[in-house]
Amino acid sequence: MRESNTMQGKSLLERDELFRIGDTEKIWQKYCGFLDLSLEEFMAIQERLLMEQIDLAWNSKLGRKIMGNQKPKSVEEFRRIVPLTTYEDYEPYLSEKREDVLAEKPVFWARTSGRGGSLKWVPYTLRAEEEACKNMIGAWILASAERSHEVNLRLGGRMLFNLPQRPYFSGWLAYSLMKRINFLTILPMDLSERMEFQERIAESFKIALRTGVDYLASLSSILVKLGEDFRDYTSEIKLSWSMLHPLVFFRLIRASLRCKLIEKRDLLPKDLWPVRAIFAWGADTSIYREQILHHWGRIPYEIYGATEAGIIAMQNWNKEWMSFIPYNNFLEFVPEEERLQGQRDRAHQPATLLLNELKEGQTYEIIITNFHGMPFLRYRLGDLLRVVALRDKKTGTNLPQVLFQSRADDIVDLAGFTRLDEKTIWQAIANTGLMYEDWTTRKEYEQNSPVLHLYIELKESREAKEVERAVHEQLKVLDPDYRDLTQMLAAQPLKVTLLSKGTFQSYLEQKRKAGADLAHLKPRHTNAPYEDVEELIRLSSRG
Repeated sequence: MRESNTMQGKSLLERDELFRIGDTEKIWQKYCGFLDLSLEEFMAIQERLLMEQIDLAWNSKLGRKIMGNQKPKSVEEFRRIVPLTTYEDYEPYLSEKREDVLAEKPVFWARTSGRGGSLKWVPYTLRAEEEACKNMIGAWILASAERSHEVNLRLGGRMLFNLPQRPYFSGWLAYSLMKRINFLTILPMDLSERMEFQERIAESFKIALRTGVDYLASLSSILVKLGEDFRDYTSEIKLSWSMLHPLVFFRLIRASLRCKLIEKRDLLPKDLWPVRAIFAWGADTSIYREQILHHWGRIPYEIYGATEAGIIAMQNWNKEWMSFIPYNNFLEFVPEEERLQGQRDRAHQPATLLLNELKEGQTYEIIITNFHGMPFLRYRLGDLLRVVALRDKKTGTNLPQVLFQSRADDIVDLAGFTRLDEKTIWQAIANTGLMYEDWTTRKEYEQNSPVLHLYIELKESREAKEVERAVHEQLKVLDPDYRDLTQMLAAQPLKVTLLSKGTFQSYLEQKRKAGADLAHLKPRHTNAPYEDVEELIRLSSRG
């Protein structure tokens, strides 16, 4: 099978005179210039685009439904009179793909998943699509850079995607991007969309053994899984007919000899594919950062986004913290105390802050209002972000620096004393060095005392008590409130149940056969529903 150039007609980069003449400074300013903004310049852009969006939304049926009878005349008035919204406020219109109620006609509808298996449909306007593609070009420039204002993006580079296909937003974004930039996809996108995920990965890697890979885009957990299973995968390749291809034979033999004779180690993906940049995403990316570097030879580059919002924030060239992008959404932030008060009192309308009011070290729930004729106004994404610094001294970026913390509804509250999120629990498990397949947790009660119950499938032989002690000690290190709680109660609020080998795979296959949505093939990591845990236990008992 031949590699495919999915570009149709002139690409965005080919049309861009800056790339043709190689004006790297102007390329940087066009695609990554937001990193050089002052906070005052950022806020001015936000205000201008919000007022344009208010005008657009006011002329639509859905916009007026959300805003009410009074058109806001300022940012302050908008924040005062327009309530915070959730998808339920839009669902009657968007679930039926009602284009007549929208501010602008969409060019595509992206799909994402809500709780309980429900679907969310999000309309994307042409301007929002163009801005998202521009953001992604900027992301690839930054992913490929090793210093400020450096542009190493190679046109015609070979791209390997491992991501959900259309109608998911990631699939639409990849499809839109490939129509605009001169990259070569290892596997033709129209073909890959007809394949199952495992089949798509296997076929892509077979082709990549002949062609090589320059750029890699994938979920971080998949990159780690592929790296861990790489020895088995290459063994299968060596025994297959594809080894008869001279390029495959040469690439494998050369890399194998260098690893065994010179470096005295097993073959890794980085030995076959010395990629220029890795684009990864997922709540676990920072946890898997070193593992991805070990297996693939590059530090993964992260962005933060959502189907309802597009790209919200992205890392700088040093691939550490993230900066917000001013051009896609108006940004507001609910402080932790306000969010918790809203949970206790459903009638409470949480107060919000703007970007220039955030404080270092604090966690906030993010609220977005779309620009470019998109539908969502003061919309609660349900994500928590932590402000790690008000500026990045290393890169000279003068904007607040953030990290994704967790989903707002994935917090495990123990005795009202400590609140553990998915990322903290995940990091604690990773820090133990245990080899595991997957895990889930629930808040449960034993003798009227709350416990964090961890259900985990290991890849090695360990005792439950041993795992319990190891994870418990790491939680004490990562979360001071958890440590204080254990001292206060003189008890260990963690319980571990080991699941038999193959439990999570059986669960996934069972859900797939039942026609479950992609996002619900695996149990949630935190606050997993009772029935999901019961099913895992049942499947484990059969193992």
